[in-house]
Amino acid sequence: MYLRFTSRTNGDGTVVRYVALAHNRRVDGQTKPDVLMNLGRVEQVDVDGLRRLAASINKHFGDVDLFSDAAEAGAVAGAAPLEVLDARPVGATWLLDVLWRRLEVGGAVRAATDARRFTTNMERVLFALVANRAVAPMSKLSAAEWACQDAAIPGLSTMDEDQAYRAMDLLVDADTQGRVQEAVFFAVANLLNLEVDLLFFDTTSTYFERDDEETGEQAFRRFGHSKDHRSDLPQIVIGLAVTKEGIPVRCWCWPGNASDQAVLAEVKDDMRDWKLGRVITVVDRGFTSTDNLAYLRRAGGHYIAGMRMRDGNPLVEQVLSRQGRYQQVKDNLRVKEVHVDASDTRFVICHNPEQAQRDQQQRDDAIARIQAELTRIAEQRARDAKRPHGDKTRARNEAAHVRAECALRDHHRVWPARDPDVLVLAPAVGVTHDPLG
Repeated sequence: MYLRFTSRTNGDGTVVRYVALAHNRRVDGQTKPDVLMNLGRVEQVDVDGLRRLAASINKHFGDVDLFSDAAEAGAVAGAAPLEVLDARPVGATWLLDVLWRRLEVGGAVRAATDARRFTTNMERVLFALVANRAVAPMSKLSAAEWACQDAAIPGLSTMDEDQAYRAMDLLVDADTQGRVQEAVFFAVANLLNLEVDLLFFDTTSTYFERDDEETGEQAFRRFGHSKDHRSDLPQIVIGLAVTKEGIPVRCWCWPGNASDQAVLAEVKDDMRDWKLGRVITVVDRGFTSTDNLAYLRRAGGHYIAGMRMRDGNPLVEQVLSRQGRYQQVKDNLRVKEVHVDASDTRFVICHNPEQAQRDQQQRDDAIARIQAELTRIAEQRARDAKRPHGDKTRARNEAAHVRAECALRDHHRVWPARDPDVLVLAPAVGVTHDPLG
């Protein structure tokens, strides 16, 4: 039982509202209101008292649940009680949608895909996938169900997994030149007032659970050097460039057999088209081939790069042999700058005393294990020497000793004692940034 409100408009435009006591009846499977008593105009009765009366009647007859918020809202509107059909959280998706628009992602996606026409708004589908990744990461099938049933996506009423995959393919095909990434980055740079003077770049790999690699000229999932230690599975190589604050600038994808040494020139050319100004590129030791470093210096470019100590570079011993004092940068880091004659490259030797102690301890432990194993083998051989030459046990033991010695030789290589220095290269001109932040 509840209060039912109705209204009537007079000829002079005034509205008169009436209130009645009503309850619901189910007729042919549908709920219909039934007026029990007309109570008069709203302004002539105590509406709050009548509501308490209806609540008391419901309580007396055990129908407390019928006088719900939905029934009250429907009664106030002069209609049957409202029925809640669906309820979804909107906070997270609406917040992400505002960020999506502030960063101009939607506009960049629409500009890149403007020539394509679809019955579903693909920009909204892409936003739904991004929102799902941020709120509740799922597979594409589950993400489509999440967008339709568990979240309120502005501008998107429904989608399926086929549209999710189609939207991703569309973005890849339409953004081959990275225009969407460029527009988004400059919007972020303007919003956060970013300085892009240092550009950090590195690669990683991700593998696929399948038996064979793809074939053909456009093959992408290929076998290669796996940084996940899964060389038995095909993979792709992913490259990412970020600012010194860690804000992503641009990403790349290459076939799984791509080498780090072969992709740096493409990265340099792609970023040159963005006209970022004077940028210092920071890479690790996997990219420091002579050709790559020379390419980074083209057109007045600069770089900071790691250098391997044992890669056969003749400059390494020359740099390490130079005298000079280290400057303490942090508790676990001290550096020394070295200039080599007839070279315009500046070397920065970085030393971590704590890591040096750990490496020395690991080296001493490895030597102790090897010496103990060698002692055991020598003692066993001395015992076996007392056996007759034709004894089969002596032959089996000798074969076991040989295998143990081979294992020591193959798996326990000990480098000469040396502090764990890391060389960081940088052009001799104009580098004022500490590469270690």
